[in-house]
Amino acid sequence: MTIADECVACIINQSAKVADAIGANETLKNNLISTVEEMSKTFSFSNTPPEIAADVYEKMSQIAKKQDLYDEVKALSTQKARSFIPFLEEKLLTCKDKLLTATKIAVAGNVIDLAAQIEFDLEEELEKIFHMPFAYNDISHLEISLSKANNAIILGDNTGEHVLDYLFIQTLQELYPHIAFTYMVRGCPIINDVTMNEAKDAGFDKLCNLVDSGVNTPGFTYKRATKEAQKLFDEADLIISKGMGNYECLSPSHRKNICFLLKVKCNVVAASLGKEVGDIICKLI
Repeated sequence: MTIADECVACIINQSAKVADAIGANETLKNNLISTVEEMSKTFSFSNTPPEIAADVYEKMSQIAKKQDLYDEVKALSTQKARSFIPFLEEKLLTCKDKLLTATKIAVAGNVIDLAAQIEFDLEEELEKIFHMPFAYNDISHLEISLSKANNAIILGDNTGEHVLDYLFIQTLQELYPHIAFTYMVRGCPIINDVTMNEAKDAGFDKLCNLVDSGVNTPGFTYKRATKEAQKLFDEADLIISKGMGNYECLSPSHRKNICFLLKVKCNVVAASLGKEVGDIICKLI
């Protein structure tokens, strides 16, 4: 999925978000915004939004002299997500359909997205997610794919969201003990995406196979992944792709049996899916 005109304005707007997140003074803030505005004049419309974002965030990191622009915010997002774990564990214990409940928990976590055009509140999302139908509802197809799979990859997305992904994978392991699960994360800090550091802190290395994809984009860009990650991606029976960034990078993809789980948070992705901003998606291709 390549960028649209609306993506350009969104990426420029992210420079102001970064400035506010790092407490930049007026000079630094103006420098960040003006630099991204200048870069936007040469954005390639043959690239995906995550590919454009990678270059922009690398430049902003250099200007701000800060490798992980959102490190403090990511820590707060993780703390907030963890506070909901007892409530969500109780939901899973008492629900009638564990796969559906766990999948909705995984999608609810996707609201923790600092690059989104429209932001949603995690607490509010968790209050309504269990009563909200999927706008794209391929949960029965996902269930069939899981029953047939021997190995599956979950492509992680945002930090904080990963805490709920942990619950999701735990539940999948309980329901499908024959599947070997891999959780794949970004190769370096980019926006608020989950990296090895956050995944290990959450215990994913003890839960399942944990892999650094090597990508520097806020989405799984296959051509930028390590050879190991590409091989795992190609050979997996099932890919469960979390979030808009992964959807943008994998639409289209050279392989099938990818299940996209996400909250629609921008008009461009909404148009691509034929759905509305705010919808929740479980789409298997």
